[in-house]
Amino acid sequence: MPARALAVKALAFDVFGTVVDWRGSLIREGALLGRRKKLKVDWAAFADAWRAGYRPAMARVRSGELPWTRIDDLHRMILDGLLVKFAIRGLSEDEIDHLNRAWHRLRPWPDAKAGLVKLKRKRIIATLSNGNVSLLTNMARHAGLPWDCILSAELVRHYKPDPETYLGAADLLGVKPQELMLVAAHKDDLHAARACGLKTAFVPRPREYGPAAKADITRDPAFDLHARDFNHLARQLAR
Repeated sequence: MPARALAVKALAFDVFGTVVDWRGSLIREGALLGRRKKLKVDWAAFADAWRAGYRPAMARVRSGELPWTRIDDLHRMILDGLLVKFAIRGLSEDEIDHLNRAWHRLRPWPDAKAGLVKLKRKRIIATLSNGNVSLLTNMARHAGLPWDCILSAELVRHYKPDPETYLGAADLLGVKPQELMLVAAHKDDLHAARACGLKTAFVPRPREYGPAAKADITRDPAFDLHARDFNHLARQLAR
């Protein structure tokens, strides 16, 4: 479909991995802590393990094992286990809390800020993340991300890919589902949004899981747009 025919009024962005480099940022934060506290830790493995606990933790909420829980608190639950697994000792509560809030300080991909500024000229741009509102707000301030508003799974108390997250975003923005486009680097997220009637744009981030990982960056005809980065997406939507 030509971009001009999409009639998109607002763009909602997945954040972790799509807008920000969570892995590289966590490795950097861990290395800083390691130097300060003289810790010998494989911070790449630590970052990967922290992220790997994300979906299982959300599944515990979905199953009813846990009540609704903010991502900050799920991150802390995972972190407490990793401190034991990686034999990280000697941290104060303030130091552990600061490490947990590394997710608030994630750095954007090189194209993200400039691309978002361009995309914002003609359309509303918002987050649509499982991250809680305070996390996403702090991240935006830290990284200089120019969101018009912060939308979070926290607002509807459903994590993606539950339909309530995508439909709730459209409702909160005052647009029809087909007038909202989800921008994401993750195909499962995009397919779930598409099933709810949203338009979709795939922006692959082949280095999300590190240089050795084999990311699926193949084109999927189910998605409305495919872009190399946010600047390329802005050019497509300007046509």
